[in-house]
Amino acid sequence: MTNILLIEDEPGIQETIQISLESEGFIVSLASTGKQGIEKVSQDVSLIILDVGLPDQNGFEVLKEIRKKYLTPVIFLTARNTEIDKVLGLEIGADDYIVKPFSPRELLARIRAILRRSTPTQSLEDHKLRISLDKKLVYFNGYHLNLSPYEYKTMELFFKWPGRIFTREEIMDSVWTEPEDSFDRAVDTVIKNIRARFKEIEPDFDPIETRRGQGYGLKEKI
Repeated sequence: MTNILLIEDEPGIQETIQISLESEGFIVSLASTGKQGIEKVSQDVSLIILDVGLPDQNGFEVLKEIRKKYLTPVIFLTARNTEIDKVLGLEIGADDYIVKPFSPRELLARIRAILRRSTPTQSLEDHKLRISLDKKLVYFNGYHLNLSPYEYKTMELFFKWPGRIFTREEIMDSVWTEPEDSFDRAVDTVIKNIRARFKEIEPDFDPIETRRGQGYGLKEKI
């Protein structure tokens, strides 16, 4: 089941969206303020619908807080149809922008489009690499890589967004589950170990891109 968090303070819009999404099989969680919404975001949330005009703070501020920890796709809802608002929303990390009034059918279409882009299939392939999400295994040249849980989760994150560079903080927020395992160079150690696993099979092969001062990601062309 797909979990969607709706952060919207107007009861009528809340009810309309909730009924529409639940009739399509989605699980909907509700929040009426930015503070409530931030508190309800978790790794189990697949997509966030976020109203710009909330009573305690605007949606742009809420999204900035969410992006400190989560890369969850976000669709903005707004009554303002100005180019500057759309540009600002997209620049700070929104995935789409829909102007009120809108039809539930249009919102559903946009949700499905974003989920198709952001949700990997059960088997993702990229040249010599393949990841099986149901088995939680990474294969290279037909060999199964013996990865630790953190190493596997890091590769899964990279596969979802090839070419994207993640900061250490983004990787730790998305991958690490135990706070006591988190320390300054933990991500560097995981990346070093992943590279070592590949070199055991092919010494000159390195699918990980490093950008000094920025972070790590999966190379778009391997």
